[in-house]
Amino acid sequence: MSLTINWRDYAELEACSRCRDFVVQGLRKDLADHEIEASERELHIAGETGAGVREQVENSLRARNTAIHHRHWAVAGMDCGSCVAKIEKALQRREEVDCVDVSMMRETVMLGLQNDRPQTREDISKTLGKLGYRATEHDGRGAAQGKSACCGGCGDADATASDHDAAGDDHASYNNASHDHAHGLPHSHGGGLPLMRRFAPWPQAGDEIAWAAICLLMGWAVGAFVPVAEPYALSAGAILAALPVMKRALQLALNGALFSIEFLMSVAVIGAVAIGDPLEAGMVVLLFAIGESLEGVAAGQARNGVKSLLKLSPEKARRIASDGTRQEVHPSALAVDDSVEVRPGERIPADGVLSRGQADIDNSHLTGESVPVACEEGSEVFAGAIVTDRPIEVKVTRAAGQTMLDRVIQLVEESEKHKAPVERFVARFARIYTPIIMGMAALTVLVPPLLFGLAWQEWIYRGLALLLIGCPCALVISTPAAVTSALARAARIGLLVKGGAALETIGAVRKIAFDKTGTLTAGKPALVGIATFGAQTEDEVLAIAAALENVTSHPLARAVVSAAEERNLTLPELADGRTIAGAGVEGRVEGAYYQVGAPKRLKIDCDDAVTDWMNREEDEGSTAIAVIRDDIVIGALALRDVPREDARKGLEMLNKLGVDPVMLTGDAKRVAQRLAADLGMSYRAELLPEDKLNALKELGTDGQTDDRRTTVAMVGDGINDAPALKAADIGIAIGGGTDIALEAADAVIVKSRLTDVAVLVKLSRQARRVIRENIGLALGLKGIFLITSILGMTGLWVAVLADTGATVLVTLNSLRLLWGRKES
Repeated sequence: MSLTINWRDYAELEACSRCRDFVVQGLRKDLADHEIEASERELHIAGETGAGVREQVENSLRARNTAIHHRHWAVAGMDCGSCVAKIEKALQRREEVDCVDVSMMRETVMLGLQNDRPQTREDISKTLGKLGYRATEHDGRGAAQGKSACCGGCGDADATASDHDAAGDDHASYNNASHDHAHGLPHSHGGGLPLMRRFAPWPQAGDEIAWAAICLLMGWAVGAFVPVAEPYALSAGAILAALPVMKRALQLALNGALFSIEFLMSVAVIGAVAIGDPLEAGMVVLLFAIGESLEGVAAGQARNGVKSLLKLSPEKARRIASDGTRQEVHPSALAVDDSVEVRPGERIPADGVLSRGQADIDNSHLTGESVPVACEEGSEVFAGAIVTDRPIEVKVTRAAGQTMLDRVIQLVEESEKHKAPVERFVARFARIYTPIIMGMAALTVLVPPLLFGLAWQEWIYRGLALLLIGCPCALVISTPAAVTSALARAARIGLLVKGGAALETIGAVRKIAFDKTGTLTAGKPALVGIATFGAQTEDEVLAIAAALENVTSHPLARAVVSAAEERNLTLPELADGRTIAGAGVEGRVEGAYYQVGAPKRLKIDCDDAVTDWMNREEDEGSTAIAVIRDDIVIGALALRDVPREDARKGLEMLNKLGVDPVMLTGDAKRVAQRLAADLGMSYRAELLPEDKLNALKELGTDGQTDDRRTTVAMVGDGINDAPALKAADIGIAIGGGTDIALEAADAVIVKSRLTDVAVLVKLSRQARRVIRENIGLALGLKGIFLITSILGMTGLWVAVLADTGATVLVTLNSLRLLWGRKES
């Protein structure tokens, strides 16, 4: 007996993967003799799960669910991995904070709080403000719950309220969390200049740039008019220009983030002023402010790929009441089985089935298809799709929050939680990188003067330049920027990938196992051959067979009728039509008695020509049926589950990528052999479900040792292939959209196109290449300027450009994935 619990029954646990992991670890310790599996939707416990175990599990879930309160903030101004690290470190130090989830790309912070007092949440908003990030609490779906916190520790919430709160709740919503204030630029870290903001004509993002420029100009002007005061005026201007940076450095240091770029900048500016280079110190601040704004612009472009998905959700729905009246409601108010009207040019508000009318529907937001698809009554339609030509009525099948579009958005948004292995390595490396640079800078300052008697001023200057190169922003953002761009790109063309780890693994795949029925084939039989054994033509035999088969809905019967419709045949009138249990169908056409079915089951004797033809077709994997008139066979039909139209092309694309496709099927060997020969691939047939798992292991080892396994992917329809999808290194569900496909698979092909499997592999490899390029750019530029700074060939200005320039280059390089061509 097993126990399955839906996380949805525990709202706080459903909200946070960290809390779910905490509970699961505790249960595995307490219930060591049980097998416990947890997905994003369910907790499954196998073994003896009587009343005592159920009570123990539910008590654990309730205790955690009650103890933790998850709250969300929209946080503007994060533009690199260093920003995320600062916020995480500062919030993790607070006693009331149990877990922290910071997303740069979503510009959100989610906290698990041990108490839910308003004062606690207000203090957290203030802490975020002091760190230099404008924070607005919301309910996790985008609705603001209070006024924005003061940004940058300005100490005057009202000073910024006029331009922040004036937009209303929608401004603070998730959809608008970038806080661009209609200027196209994200909010800068500075923000702590409320007096300037009252009269400033420039965008909010330009506050620090303007402040630095004004301070430097004033220092220069005083020096020009009072020459004797020139050194002091320039020094004062440089220090004033750096005040916002120094203020943030102090706040970050107090919150545990000592080795921040702001701290390094502050040390460099003070040091440059101390050794008599105030003009250079001031210019460093100005360049830093410009670089921060450029980083913000680049990061904002990367975020737009994700946010564009959110714009696909319509704002209203036209619900049809039982009396036929129309009522405009928000899509979130729709329930399963509601009927909605959608007019031409409007987006469908919820997933459903077309219940009345027919229209061409644009599904490009989910499938990547540029041409609208003709849909008739009974066709499945998705939220966000555009009706192009005629009004239709749709019966809702998935409530708000459960639509395919919602799932796409959720998978892309949560991708940062499933970090790629290289991303985790880079994050660990970045933690020790800055302290190492600090140590190198200290040695650069001390060793040459103390051991070799060289000039202190020169080597202090070189050490300061070295400090400025110590920020790991470009390195930290090198992987997540590429991964997020690739995932957003994939979502646009109908490919869903569960995070960076899955994306990275897909690119390493060298063998892909395919299920047969419904994956390589269409999943339904089609007519592949006709033979006549009398005076009738092929069309006449097919028309008679279709007339009889119309009385049943058997898949073979449907295939015969469809073949007749494709040939535009006129079916003769049938009388007394009925099915023969387990054998076929019978009836009268123009007075003659006809049967359609297997001759053996109908107990009809066949001559050698009929028997030979039917045996030959069956040996090739077809199902053969006879058309019989008055106990004499006049014709025979061969039906077979045929390959998908794009199957051969998809496999050819994989072969060009160096990926070996293998078919795994439970069908008979002769059926599998015929299809494999037709598609040009290897196969393993007559496999039970557990045999497929063993086959995947064998494909992975393939005569190699375990530490040199071949990465193997499994492609299935996501319904009966769940065990194999989970067992493979990467599971890919094709023709997905079902709950089990999203649960079992690491990636989902929304549109049933086998060519998209190759596109997914190609996109993953492009992302892996971009990540390598990014790491090379980040470390290469740092390495070059580390050497030139120590040798005295480059100074403080170039050091700042090396830092911010590398971050911008890395982000722009990542955006190439987002701006890629449609097929990739």
